[in-house]
Amino acid sequence: MVDPLSDRLAVLPQYLLPKQALTRLAGRFASARLGRVTTWAIRKFVARYRVNMSEAANPDIAAYPTFNEFFTRALKDGARPISEAPLICPVDGAISQFGAIEQDQIFQAKGHRYSTTALVGGDAQLAAQFQDGHFATLYLSPRDYHRIHMPAAGRLTRMIHVPGDLFSVNPTTARGVPGLFARNERVVCVFDSAAGPFVLALVGATIVGSVTTAWHGVVTPPRSGKPREWRYEKESIELAQGEEMGRFLLGSTVVMLFPKGPLAFNPDWQAGRPVRLGEVMATSR
Repeated sequence: MVDPLSDRLAVLPQYLLPKQALTRLAGRFASARLGRVTTWAIRKFVARYRVNMSEAANPDIAAYPTFNEFFTRALKDGARPISEAPLICPVDGAISQFGAIEQDQIFQAKGHRYSTTALVGGDAQLAAQFQDGHFATLYLSPRDYHRIHMPAAGRLTRMIHVPGDLFSVNPTTARGVPGLFARNERVVCVFDSAAGPFVLALVGATIVGSVTTAWHGVVTPPRSGKPREWRYEKESIELAQGEEMGRFLLGSTVVMLFPKGPLAFNPDWQAGRPVRLGEVMATSR
């Protein structure tokens, strides 16, 4: 049984850590070409987190000139078959939570909820499109493949960078920090689709040096402390189901929002279950 007090005590040091400074430092190291030092660090990382390099398009650890290039490594063709379903899982990772949005409230962990408005950076009109809708929160651990793909085909309409904290996003922190995913820095991507709008929010975390998207490149850094927004209604940026849409540099979380309607999540899904890119996420959309 999880002890809420233990979780709060476990995350207490994170309130005191210089998270922004640590993240900047990690970003500099991860992008540096340090030769044997980089190869040594990657080798240690692979051993520590039991990374399955046999799935990588290039399994040779020494072939990666920077830690970032290793961390955002491509997979072999066919390593993640795409299921035939209205919504597929967009990442490798684990299920944090999923289910119904109750009015505008998203379930984070026992005793913790946050609003759709807070998640998308305060835009109540955007959030209202997901009133009584559906959500899924997926956690990417350091060992996982860190490219994010499209759960359904969509046309990009907006992207919002919401500045915030950089708490860890592991399960213990999710249980111990109120409103974690609406509190951390995030990049909110809004799409239109044949079944209506949907949102992918890429949530940053401690040591996550960068978040990138396929159409923009590096979104963060910089970290100016002020929200930034890009509008794409007049452009034609369309991504197919299963197509890459973004990348994390180190582990983080994706929160997805879908509108009210007949959506049925995969009956095999449950909180804490590992998931893989391409598996069925939901039907009847």
